[in-house]
Amino acid sequence: RHIETLTYETQRLGLQGRVTASHLASMHSMDNYYVTKLLPLMAEAQVNCVCNPHINIVVQGRQDTYPKRRGLMRVPELMENGINVSFGHDCVMDPWYPLGSHDMLEVAHVGLHCLQMAGVEQIRAMFDCITKAGAKTLCLEKYGLEQGCFADMVILQAADPIEAIRLQPTRLYVIRRGKVIAETAPLSVRVMLENKEVEVDFTRQNLPR
Repeated sequence: RHIETLTYETQRLGLQGRVTASHLASMHSMDNYYVTKLLPLMAEAQVNCVCNPHINIVVQGRQDTYPKRRGLMRVPELMENGINVSFGHDCVMDPWYPLGSHDMLEVAHVGLHCLQMAGVEQIRAMFDCITKAGAKTLCLEKYGLEQGCFADMVILQAADPIEAIRLQPTRLYVIRRGKVIAETAPLSVRVMLENKEVEVDFTRQNLPR
């Protein structure tokens, strides 16, 4: 019950909003009644939560027979209780998980599958988990696209957040403090259909209407 203790200590020390709990894999196996009592306490303490779907889905429950536990925190329930949830990539290239890429869009893509959060609004919420919610967890100042914020951003070859997670598209530009520090050419695929060359980029905005 480490999260219960962490929540209590957060309140006792007056650290609301500045404490983060990662993984919380045990929540997957907690008694439902206990969780209904725990979530309001976490919300009151403003504890941030970080889910790490890659490593948790690979490592947790490996010794189980069937059914196997997923070992992921209860993200939908946490969100419903107003708790800030962001996503992370705990292991990148180590003995626990050798296939990591540090790609947060991949994290969101894997996470929504493992958590069965494929509804339209849920996918949009998942995009927030790797952007706005992460910034809140880190207590970043001047984050966002509003006037007065730092000009730090990644320009994607995608029309909207759902398309960004679906395609995990090319990062056209990486900008820090208004300066381009990385650039990638747009993805362009040419296919031959009935002796006619057609350019395809897989985005919805270029679908025939």
